[in-house]
Amino acid sequence: MKIKEGDKIPSIDFFYLDESGPKKIKSTELLNNHKAIIIGVPGAFTKVCSVKHLPGYVKNFEAAKQKGITKIICISVNDPNVMKAWGESAGADNIDMLSDGDCSITKALGLDKDYGRNFGVRSKRYALIVDNEKCIRCTHCVK
Repeated sequence: MKIKEGDKIPSIDFFYLDESGPKKIKSTELLNNHKAIIIGVPGAFTKVCSVKHLPGYVKNFEAAKQKGITKIICISVNDPNVMKAWGESAGADNIDMLSDGDCSITKALGLDKDYGRNFGVRSKRYALIVDNEKCIRCTHCVK
């Protein structure tokens, strides 16, 4: 079932890479007492995601903070190494670049899409505003 406004984010594991290796963090720990923007994109380093989606959030991070956002999270169906490298290349130091390597997060949110033989099951493009683990605004794009 696709997440909608008013729904609580399911208890899921997010993954990231730091200096000591891959790490796991629960959604409850990541989102509790935060107002966050979560963006989902089909793939790291893809043309549209790299040129149009991620840069806007990097550029407007401070403006989002002024509106009460405490974190911006980018999720893609890629491994933690790829997400870290993509974040570094995009100058996304202020954004949590999280991995959904097996698509379980995306599927739990109901925002997965099969893009066909060459790309497989990935995330739809979406943005969620989450306040203390609860979705308060969502946009889904099926392209």
